[in-house]
Amino acid sequence: MDTLAAPAGHAPATAVTVPPAARLRGELDVPGDKSISHRALMLALLAEGESRIRGAGDGADVRSTATVAAALGASVERAAGDGAGAGPNVDYRVVSPGDAGLRQPAATLDCGNSGTSLRLFAGILAGLPLTAVLDGDASLRRRPVARIIEPLRAMGATLEAHDHDSLPPVTVTGRRPLRPIDWTTPVPSAQVKSAILLAGLRAGGTTRVHERVATRDHSERMLRTRGVTVRSLPDGAGGTTIEIDGGTAVQAMEERVPGDPSAAAFWLVAAAVHPDAEIVVRNVGLNPTRRAGIDILTRMGARIEELPVAGGQAGDDDRGEPVADLRVRSSELEAVDIDPADVAAAIDEIPILCLAASQARGRTTIRGAGELRHKESDRLAGIAAGLGALGARIAIDGDDLTIDGPVRLIGAPTDSLDDHRLAMTFAVAGLIAGGRTTVGRPDSASISYPGFFTDLERIRA
Repeated sequence: MDTLAAPAGHAPATAVTVPPAARLRGELDVPGDKSISHRALMLALLAEGESRIRGAGDGADVRSTATVAAALGASVERAAGDGAGAGPNVDYRVVSPGDAGLRQPAATLDCGNSGTSLRLFAGILAGLPLTAVLDGDASLRRRPVARIIEPLRAMGATLEAHDHDSLPPVTVTGRRPLRPIDWTTPVPSAQVKSAILLAGLRAGGTTRVHERVATRDHSERMLRTRGVTVRSLPDGAGGTTIEIDGGTAVQAMEERVPGDPSAAAFWLVAAAVHPDAEIVVRNVGLNPTRRAGIDILTRMGARIEELPVAGGQAGDDDRGEPVADLRVRSSELEAVDIDPADVAAAIDEIPILCLAASQARGRTTIRGAGELRHKESDRLAGIAAGLGALGARIAIDGDDLTIDGPVRLIGAPTDSLDDHRLAMTFAVAGLIAGGRTTVGRPDSASISYPGFFTDLERIRA
């Protein structure tokens, strides 16, 4: 495979070529869960005292969050991971004065490519008596922000954004206390929910967020472990109401971040679709609201075993994160119907699941995937173009996808659109495609998985 990393002082790689692999074998540690890493840094910023974060992901997005936390007044130290399954990860030591001691930033807060950083920090800033501007790269400036501006304004904060308050940069002027609200999210979004809950920490009463479709619950779990009362109440119609009481201080603590299940999904699919493969992915987080991609693959017939981890949490008590090692072998896949609730629960895994569907017997339908148009790229168009170039039978109808399989993929040029999940999906496809697959703009993988292409080579047997 062509070298991904460019030498110091040189331009980033414009493309990487992936030849097919005869076999896939190996054990891998994936990056620390990106969602948890973001939130651990943010909650450490809000907590007075010293917090330790072990095994955090070291992608560009998480580094953006660490940089913003430091700009707001925390001391943030980053060091190589301490081992113990940390793999390609880092440790953080954060010492903060607590939210009462945070300072006016001296410059614009650069969130890079991270929508999570921008949206969740908007919720934090809404409850602080200061003004700050949240901005990012060209891709982030195309990500919608109206869905966070509306509830945070309803709570009493002042927010302004470009293009009629729809796009970054976002200027936030906070107030304290904020007004508690009852808010129903029109589109399933853990980021919107989390922004409201973080603002709700500084509201004068109980803030409620109503979700018609439950989204990932890392914020709720992590707030509970830090002494904040958060209640999750089923609404009787398949949705959930989350309540948070304002005025509670966030406590500093030490946390170990499990491996990111969205990163693990690339290797689970790689092994499942390859005719001669066995891969173990170690220390993967199995939060019930994050394992939908694993469960969809299991429904398709993927041979995935969950192996206990010594000292890991296997159960689920709505605090902390269950973990396991995952062993996956070559599998015979069958088509499935992926409905809008599945899409909401596995939103980050949909691109790589499309590759799995191209190798499954029958027609896979993916319905209600319009949210993918608002990620780092238009992922609906990008995945259809990339997999289609490799020979997949994939079609878009509105917000739905249909994929017929199995088909033999043939290596061809693909373009990641500077989207990390597309870059990794097309690279995994190259492992089974005949000929050589070229992935354009591969450096985007470092957004969430800096060592991805190194691990890709490591599993070639």
